[in-house]
Amino acid sequence: MKDYERVAAVIRYLDEHHREQPDLTCLAEVAGLTPYHFHRLFRSWAGVTPKDFLQCLTLAHVKSLLKQGESVLDVSLDAGLSSPGRLHDLCVTLEAATPGEMKARGEGIDITYGFADSPFGRCLVGETARGICHLSFVDGDAPEDAVACLRRDWPKARLLRDDSAASVTASRIFVLSTDGQTPLRAFVRGTAFQVRVWRALLEVEPGSLVSYGQLASVVCSSKAARAVGTALASNPVAYLIPCHRVIRRTGVTGRYGGGETRKRAMIAWEAAALEAARRC
Repeated sequence: MKDYERVAAVIRYLDEHHREQPDLTCLAEVAGLTPYHFHRLFRSWAGVTPKDFLQCLTLAHVKSLLKQGESVLDVSLDAGLSSPGRLHDLCVTLEAATPGEMKARGEGIDITYGFADSPFGRCLVGETARGICHLSFVDGDAPEDAVACLRRDWPKARLLRDDSAASVTASRIFVLSTDGQTPLRAFVRGTAFQVRVWRALLEVEPGSLVSYGQLASVVCSSKAARAVGTALASNPVAYLIPCHRVIRRTGVTGRYGGGETRKRAMIAWEAAALEAARRC
């Protein structure tokens, strides 16, 4: 069992038993490790102790992050969304395919793709000369399904497998400190509305959350929350465009293409890292 699989098992257990406030020994047993090794694994993965991470998983903590997100979007609204702007801490430059490129469906484009490990399990990364065009998570023993999804998005592109290159790209994506890092580029296919939603979402910083309605009010109208949700479901670069930072206004995390457990892990991981940085 890999690190994320052990952590995911613990998160699922905490979802069901958080009111019991399980101790370190209990959580280590769920992970199939000794308390000592589990504590080391968890600190290396989340940057905080299991006890602190449990706090980041609570509904009260999520709601506090949601309130913080309101000010984040107010700033975005004041700045306008006619250009990519500052984007988020990963310094992602989002470039959208032109209508002609969308119609070509990838013809004449080479995509280097491969599988890599991430803090949230195995992932598939696809990259063109113009930027990262695909990022998804792979569960179980069906990596061919993930590749089929990439082919469906870019049916006429030439796919070239390189797991080493994917691992290097993944190591740059899944970091919370980007000091001295060259900005990442994303190259996406999407409608004008989808791209507008994705660019607005890039303004939501790690450790902050927004509701579907809040995001919709920035893009067009608070009544368009359902349309915003549909645009998020079409996100071709999971985590890079941080749709995991959008939750229901009640504080419930809601659905996620990579699974609800993974979404909760991402939210808590970012919040825990931010809290650890504040303490330092």
